[in-house]
Amino acid sequence: MTLDRVVLSFAGLMVLLSVALGLYVSPYWHLLTVFVGLNLIQSAFTGFCPAAIVFRKLGVKPGCAFS
Repeated sequence: MTLDRVVLSFAGLMVLLSVALGLYVSPYWHLLTVFVGLNLIQSAFTGFCPAAIVFRKLGVKPGCAFS
């Protein structure tokens, strides 16, 4: 899997996890959903994604979006 797909999969997982935690634990977990969404928007405009940096250091092969 390329870095692009790993980052998008991770973002989707975080959204689903935060929605579930928001429903069953505390509504404050929905702030994580907001953070992930804002991070996706800013990375679309700037190309900077902290998760991409972490996954690249873990050895995930680069894709075309986060090079």
